[in-house]
Amino acid sequence: MKFIKNHLMFIFPLMAILLGVEFYLVFDRTTDTYERGLKEGYSMLVITKKPFSLHQLQKLNSHISSSEKIKREHIVSEIAKGVSKSNEKKILNALPHFYSVHLSEYLGTSKLKQIKRDLEKDKNIKNVETFGSSYSSSYRLFSFIKLSLKIFIVFMAVVSLFLIIKQMEIWKYAHKQRMQVMEIFGAPLMLRSGVLFKVAIVDAILATIFTSLFFLYLKFKWADNSGIDMMMQNKEELFKMTDIGILLGTALLIVIIAVYSVVFTTKGVEE
Repeated sequence: MKFIKNHLMFIFPLMAILLGVEFYLVFDRTTDTYERGLKEGYSMLVITKKPFSLHQLQKLNSHISSSEKIKREHIVSEIAKGVSKSNEKKILNALPHFYSVHLSEYLGTSKLKQIKRDLEKDKNIKNVETFGSSYSSSYRLFSFIKLSLKIFIVFMAVVSLFLIIKQMEIWKYAHKQRMQVMEIFGAPLMLRSGVLFKVAIVDAILATIFTSLFFLYLKFKWADNSGIDMMMQNKEELFKMTDIGILLGTALLIVIIAVYSVVFTTKGVEE
């Protein structure tokens, strides 16, 4: 029972780190899709004195990816009801040109303001409407969530790493005599620490398997019944087979750091 408890005391903190890593990978992938949706759904209104091509707009700012001319005829038809054809034509000629402009990526509010400034430098552009208030609020909320998740994962990783190192110290004392005998016979550090590496690597593999099974359950069982649109629409992003390699690599790196941090604090052979 004590043997199982010692291993669980190592596996659980390691799983906490791996869960944090995988949650970040999932969050990054799902928000990537969300960002694309925000980018594609957002456009700014550009009002010009004369017709502008996409190339001309891109010369003013490289973040512009596409532009769509808003037909002035629709505007005139709404404001010139009951007006004669000749007057309607005069109104049409007097109207400026309107463009719905899309961006190449989801940008911060400061860059959005910079685009506005760049466009308004051209004397043929009358006005640029970025709809900044609604954009700014969704961008800040989105950025805050991402930052909060990163801080939480880092904090959890640091605490878990200390718990892993503490458990490694317990294993070191459990195998203390064997390591000292090997040191007397001149065994190198790596050979003396082999037992710690062996146990830690096995637990790293187990932690990776348990974490992977948890996310596979989320993907194939929980997502469909969660009622959360983002999860149901991005089910494939919840876990990918390449994540197993990332989790295992992370677990082994943590194990190596933990073993070496403990081994290098070991004093020489005691009398």
